[in-house]
This record gives sequence, C-alpha cells and structure tokens, in this order.
Amino acid sequence: MEHTEKEKVIITVVGRDTVGIIAKVCTYLAENQVNILDISQTIVQDYFNMMMIVDLTGKTELFGKMQKDLDELGNGIGVNIKCQKAEIFEMMHRI
Repeated sequence: MEHTEKEKVIITVVGRDTVGIIAKVCTYLAENQVNILDISQTIVQDYFNMMMIVDLTGKTELFGKMQKDLDELGNGIGVNIKCQKAEIFEMMHRI
C-alpha cells in the first residue's frame, strides 16, 4: 500500500458562542467529503474558540472555494472562520 502525505488544513473559528456553530461547520465539511482529523473547542466567558485540522488529500481544488464558503458561513452566524494550509501555518510558527 502506498503511503501518501495528508494535505492538512487548519480551520479556526472564533466569536460569540451561539447554538449550532460546530454543527454548521461540520455539516459543510461533511457535504464536501472533508475528513476531520482533530478538533478542539473551548468557551471562555461566552467566546467560542475552535481549531480543526482537516484532510484535503485529493481535494486540493476545494481549498479556495472552502475558504470563501467558510468565510461566508461565519459571517452568517456571527463568527470569524479562517482556514490555511498546515504547511504555511507550521512555517509561520517556526520562525
């Protein structure tokens, strides 16, 4: 079996806590067959913070669309959603 490196993307969600944030983000990802590798979320004084690592292996063309769609989704539910490729995230934090 051939080993392929996963194309990891970091998604962050920050904003006021409301019902359904996780459900809406996860529904979008499931509808686009994006696998969640890891997820962490906390709520601090009514502020919601979530970080997800997802796998876009074989779906590289989806990245730009996903950035735009999640930005719009976040605007619709009052949170800030950003996604960036893990390799860039790792290089930024190596400096």
